[in-house]
Amino acid sequence: MAYKIAILPGDGVGPEIVNEGIKVLNSIEKKYGYEFEYERALIGGAAYDDCSNPLPDSTISIAKDADAVLLGAVGDWKYDTLPAALRPESALLGIRKVLNLFANLRPVNVFDELTDASTLKKDVINGVDIMIVRELTGDVYFGEPKGIDVINGERAGFNNMIYYEKEVERIAHVAFQTALKRNNKVCSVDKANVLDASRLWREVVTKVSELYPQVELTHMYVDNAAMQLIKNPKQFDVILTGNIFGDILSDEASMISGSLGMLPSASLSSGAKGLFEPIHGSAPDIKGQNKVNPIATILSVSMMMKYTFGKDNAADAIESAVKSVLKKGYRTSDINYGADNTTVVGTSQMGDLISQELLLI
Repeated sequence: MAYKIAILPGDGVGPEIVNEGIKVLNSIEKKYGYEFEYERALIGGAAYDDCSNPLPDSTISIAKDADAVLLGAVGDWKYDTLPAALRPESALLGIRKVLNLFANLRPVNVFDELTDASTLKKDVINGVDIMIVRELTGDVYFGEPKGIDVINGERAGFNNMIYYEKEVERIAHVAFQTALKRNNKVCSVDKANVLDASRLWREVVTKVSELYPQVELTHMYVDNAAMQLIKNPKQFDVILTGNIFGDILSDEASMISGSLGMLPSASLSSGAKGLFEPIHGSAPDIKGQNKVNPIATILSVSMMMKYTFGKDNAADAIESAVKSVLKKGYRTSDINYGADNTTVVGTSQMGDLISQELLLI
């Protein structure tokens, strides 16, 4: 049986990193005899340039028909003056909504070979292994009303932070079930001291926790969590949080590992289908320069193997190949901090090295 993967390269460095992900998928085919079928579609600025719509119906149809989606990145400064509904970023929110991708998993792991790449001390980051579980289809990004209007004689911008009980329940279950496969600890991050939406969040998460007595639940305000991620990241196992807090905290956590270019993500629905992408953006300033780190995308492919296709052997092999290539001293420029015996390579060469190493494992 062939697995159907929708390929959405997007903008900026998106096409470059997606190409490296496909190289790894091709090596998985050779190594394990799996078969993947790819269908490409436009999204973001590339789609707007083609049909004045950042998320065309044809792209939605291809994504819905696929077993999994591999996404590059969207956005470019040249689109910043467009109305909000036509900007590339609106396509991200749109595809998450139409595919009901409510659970975003963002692992934060520190490779032993990259402890020098982080600005934090080695004894702080050694052994860090965190899973951030971010609710993805609610919160201020989707809340209504929203807009810019004239109020009391002056312009005002407003967005509504809103969570429904069922939205919190379902993401809480994902977090607790994830913790059961890890170290049985969930830290729920909110701002319940000042936000009504967070007070509901905390109440519902606490109620759901009663169904998982073996999992330790703690609560933390988001400002404290931001500090604790830098002060003592090893205290965390699973971090459960809302859309905007998760967006910010996961970008912060990327620096524990040394670079945004190292962090993958999986956006999942209630079924097996998922969308897999690096957490970094489109980086139009280095587009086409063979500089972007493809490892986050490659590790996103590993998550695809695990969470959508149930191929843990392939997922583990991809991670082992990444570690092996790093151990041999190969680095893209974002993770090269002048360590001895390292070789700086470009996007394509890093993808080649990992896909080749995968066949040898």
